[in-house]
Amino acid sequence: MHLRTLLEVVRLGSFAAAANRLGYTASAVSQQMAALEHDTGARLFERTAKSVRPTEAAIVMAGHATTVLADIDRLLESAGSADRSRAELRVSLYPSLARTVLPRLLRSPEWLASDIALRLSVRDPSPAIQAMRRGEETDVTLVYWVGDSGLTWPRSARPVRIGDDPMRFVVPTAWRLHGQRPIAVDQLAGRPWILHHPGSSDAAVIDAFFDEHGLRPRVVARCDDFAVTLDIVATGYAATLMPEVALGELPAGVEVLEVQDARLSREVFALVSPAAPADSTALFLRFLNDVLDDLTPDLTGGGRP
Repeated sequence: MHLRTLLEVVRLGSFAAAANRLGYTASAVSQQMAALEHDTGARLFERTAKSVRPTEAAIVMAGHATTVLADIDRLLESAGSADRSRAELRVSLYPSLARTVLPRLLRSPEWLASDIALRLSVRDPSPAIQAMRRGEETDVTLVYWVGDSGLTWPRSARPVRIGDDPMRFVVPTAWRLHGQRPIAVDQLAGRPWILHHPGSSDAAVIDAFFDEHGLRPRVVARCDDFAVTLDIVATGYAATLMPEVALGELPAGVEVLEVQDARLSREVFALVSPAAPADSTALFLRFLNDVLDDLTPDLTGGGRP
């Protein structure tokens, strides 16, 4: 919500500081404030090359925002307490799990019979861990590759290792590479690639892989949406690296390529809060593992056909 961002910018006096606090990029904060200025017709900040200074309008708006947001929080709390008969579990998970695993879990008869109400937050591991450090109340936070990407979770969290989520080389069928075995990773170096925007957790994983192999990929597009990336690959435009759990049903014109000596994976963890309800958490993690076992054998040591 733009009003929450406004409060942080006014309080901290910096787009960058507010971005770090909220788990956004500085550019995203700047865009939110520009949108808020456009919607309200008020100039909210005096901008210079090195700083931003809130105007009187911004200070007045921030004061009103504090009251409005408090009212919204109270309404949400009231709505959430309407059915206290159901146990509630607060879960943060990253987008590829939300897209492919979560729907299967929520539709399973066993889960429907559990009578556990989920309160969900979908976000990348980096902002999820920042939210934990700010004290946000989440029972289970699902993350991946935290240690090697320079992020560490709070010591209070209990890590439960879920498994390894392999990254797959996804290429256009039109390239006719699937019948050529074995494929060496350097055979793909000169090809066009679709990679993530810099700064994302997946980008950190993939960049480290290319550096390890001494490769400089020819990046022709950047996209953080897996479904859109697959559609672009299907046109023959470029290849990509994608986590196994995000693949789902491949569109026509796309194939997964086995590459010799190129093992790359994301290590998946559930970070459990000390305050998490033990029974609900254990049940959720069991159901999660059951779904992942069916969807992605590699998470438990198998292999994708």
